[in-house]
Amino acid sequence: MAEVSQTETRAELGFGGIRTVLVVDDSRLQRRILVASLKKWGFDVLEADSGDAAIEICAQDLPDLVLSDWVMPGMSGPEFCRAFRALETDQYSYFILLTAKSEKQEVARGLDAGADDFLIKPLEADELRARISAGARILDMQHELSEKNRLIETALSELRVAHDAIDKDLMQARKIQESLVPELSREFGKSRVSMLLKPCGHIGGDLVGMFSPGVNRVGFYSIDVSGHGITSAMMTARLGGYLSSQHFDQNVAMERRFNKFFALLPPEDVAETLNSRLMADAGVEEYFTMVYAIVDLRNGHVKMVQAGHPHPLLLRRNGGTEFLGEGGLPIGLLSDVSFQRTEIYMEPGDKLLLYSDGFTECSLADGSLLDEDGLRRLATDCVPGRSGTEFLDDMFWRLTQSMAPGKGMDDDVSAVFFEYNGN
Repeated sequence: MAEVSQTETRAELGFGGIRTVLVVDDSRLQRRILVASLKKWGFDVLEADSGDAAIEICAQDLPDLVLSDWVMPGMSGPEFCRAFRALETDQYSYFILLTAKSEKQEVARGLDAGADDFLIKPLEADELRARISAGARILDMQHELSEKNRLIETALSELRVAHDAIDKDLMQARKIQESLVPELSREFGKSRVSMLLKPCGHIGGDLVGMFSPGVNRVGFYSIDVSGHGITSAMMTARLGGYLSSQHFDQNVAMERRFNKFFALLPPEDVAETLNSRLMADAGVEEYFTMVYAIVDLRNGHVKMVQAGHPHPLLLRRNGGTEFLGEGGLPIGLLSDVSFQRTEIYMEPGDKLLLYSDGFTECSLADGSLLDEDGLRRLATDCVPGRSGTEFLDDMFWRLTQSMAPGKGMDDDVSAVFFEYNGN
């Protein structure tokens, strides 16, 4: 019952979590006076007659509060305080120096040594109780802060474990997404299709692809799914299945003819099929933009559909440039939408660039956007002496060099580069 009573007494007096007090004084009389008051207030009291003896006690069991005389033989109060603060411990103890000195310089010396407070001798019981209460409030706040820090550290540790697991999953997801684009360049006769895919994170919402059901026929596309991250990446995986370059029977851009060969469907029909499938899926809020083109390599006849995607850039062999398409609506926004076909003829030596808005909406060092004019300059600067993936890599490198130093990509960057060189 005595211990409970002491706890109640400490609480009533505002001593909080202070339970153990160490009194350090070479005067036995001064120690007895202090110890008597402290025990009456419910504290467990330890005694030491020197700084050296006090350090030995503290090394074994750190007290909550230290009351130390300033002037002692051997180790002085400030020296003991400095040695006390040097002890390796996670616990913080409140330290009060007892002194007859009241000069500001002496007070500063004590604070520099690590003391928290001072009491001027002779001591008054009420003032001592008030100073201990003030120290208890500080210790309570420190303990509360330490507990919160411990909880935060525990939470951070758990988050690190979760982050590592997510990071591992995302790395695997990136490998799966990269498998959707098994080859970045492929020749079709004399012509060639090359592709670039640079997610701004582990995974992205851009997708590029190409396929050919037979000689002289090739299709290629550039897709940008709304948003970023896992949801967009899942949509690209789904679209990769719809436009598979390996399984023609699952590719919505083809149909089997006479049970013998596959034929490429008109681009506008492909866009309408994809739109119908997306609109039929309840709960799917994502949409995507797309340019899909098919080419007859015998004559350079290009049939293309643009669904909200940036305008493809035609690079003529004579140096002329032209943006193609009428814009159109993205796929997956509205049902029963018709998509318009754009047709052109390419001459041997002409090139066609499909790209995502990660290029044109890229923020440059001066705060402006690259936009279409910047893209045109970027492409024409890269054309001389560059072809295939080398051309696309050079474009991407020049883009990153024009960005603000240290600034990463805000959006995925992707492109398809078709070089037509005749039949």
